[in-house]
Amino acid sequence: MYKRKPAALSRLARGGEAPSQYVQMSETTQIAPALPLRPQDEVECRRCEVHCEKVVYPSACLARSCPFAYAYEEHGHTFMGCMQKVFEAEIDVDMLRAAERRRDGFGAVRATRRPLPMCQSEVDPCFEHRAGDLGCVNPEFNELPAGSPTFRVFARLR
Repeated sequence: MYKRKPAALSRLARGGEAPSQYVQMSETTQIAPALPLRPQDEVECRRCEVHCEKVVYPSACLARSCPFAYAYEEHGHTFMGCMQKVFEAEIDVDMLRAAERRRDGFGAVRATRRPLPMCQSEVDPCFEHRAGDLGCVNPEFNELPAGSPTFRVFARLR
């Protein structure tokens, strides 16, 4: 019977050392961050030196009887959270109510996904003193959810 010799591998397929042009390209190539199609759906913006985040107020969930708020008891305490995971934290309800009785209230927690239209949310800039002369470079990020697009584009075709 005729036996075939195994095919010899090319220099690139053998592995080992990377070709010189590959090393040069990887050192010089920088990938620009992808621009999102809907910046208002993001939960943080790092496009400039003022780092902004969307935050939600869990006390508003209880006050508004949000259908996505849940509560459970563990270790003698009642904890609440969000079924839609708009925020990840599970908060002790007694501590939340005690904080709400104070002047400053409980405050906000960082949103981990786009806030729902019924959420009390806002954009929290972290380093406002770093703002440039032109202001925000991503103004659509500040648009909070309204349930539908905030603008329409009309075109007249002739």
